[in-house]
Amino acid sequence: MRMWAAFYLKIRRVWLNQDGEGLADLLSLRHSHVSIPQIGSETAINKAMEHISTPLDDLVLCHLKAVSAMNKNDPLAMYNYQSSAVQYLAKILQMQKEENWMLPVMNVMCLELRLLAIGAENSKNNKNVKPGEVLEKCAECLMACFRVCAADSRSSEEDTKRWGMLALINQLLKVYFRINKLHLCRPLIRAIESSPYKDHFALAQQITYKFFVGRKAMFDSDYKIADEYLTYAFEHCHIQCSKNKRLILTYLIPVKMLLGYMPKQHLLEKYNLMEFWELMESVRKGDLRSLEGVMAKHETFFIDAGIYLIVEKLKLIAYRNLFKKVYLALNTHQIPVLSLLVALQMYGMEDIDMDETECLLANLIYEGKIKGYISYQHKKLVISKQNPFPPLSTIIP
Repeated sequence: MRMWAAFYLKIRRVWLNQDGEGLADLLSLRHSHVSIPQIGSETAINKAMEHISTPLDDLVLCHLKAVSAMNKNDPLAMYNYQSSAVQYLAKILQMQKEENWMLPVMNVMCLELRLLAIGAENSKNNKNVKPGEVLEKCAECLMACFRVCAADSRSSEEDTKRWGMLALINQLLKVYFRINKLHLCRPLIRAIESSPYKDHFALAQQITYKFFVGRKAMFDSDYKIADEYLTYAFEHCHIQCSKNKRLILTYLIPVKMLLGYMPKQHLLEKYNLMEFWELMESVRKGDLRSLEGVMAKHETFFIDAGIYLIVEKLKLIAYRNLFKKVYLALNTHQIPVLSLLVALQMYGMEDIDMDETECLLANLIYEGKIKGYISYQHKKLVISKQNPFPPLSTIIP
């Protein structure tokens, strides 16, 4: 018997046995069957249709065409056939009213759909494809599966398709972050936060979810939520997954710094993130000249990580720390604005004037980083006699 004929018999067997893990393996584009000679040929496909019946036949047919496109090195065709396969899969899931054994198949095929969409976007052969176009279509396809899972209202926890929601949401979050459409994440996050299964999904899925929701909270300036979710992701990430832990820390560290918690040197050394050590030292000292130099030196790193604008917000903390040093040096609760202006100029802001200094002070007071008020008549900053520079962790909402 030809190898591809034996392969089709395996598909039929795992289908009849309702073996979701086995079927997911056989329908993966990373399975060894993709290297079987002529498996995507017209003869082989016709043979497959003899062994495989409805409703699986259309799904397998699209899968085989995707394999054929793979052998022809056609990324866009691969994506299109995989997209059609996932659409047929969604229909099968909808037909299986009382079953959820196909969820492993959905997880594998949707993961590979997203990877193929990225491959099609990056392919030099697809010059007519607009940036983000394929990924947007991919998101629509993933949403079709998500709706099927979310609509399963059966009370049986064991058989509900809602167990597949978080894996799909993670794929969608990855797509939306890649095409910079973070506003589309909100309904997905609400769906999980209101789900009774929220804390019972697989740990790996929860870690991925917390990572992306933490990043979104960071961009929304909700630093306490960002801290909570990113900390969960870091603490629960497997100790051997150092690459993932480093990625999580890339976002968690600036969030912690904005909340007033500075990173330890040994942690930064362990995960090769010493860029943050120089940054932290400049912020802690209120050394604005040094801070500008660090940001320029590591600009590529901060931009590539997508945290440059977040890092820029650390300047306000550096201003606060510098003004605190002036307060401690003068030992008075009525600080001349001129003294603060001189300090700013000494530490690298040569072009700043009195009006700009007062504006900066007003922002720090408004944000609660300094407790006091500006006496414009006497050109003084009048600060509270009790805790004039409150800990950052107590003032950031």
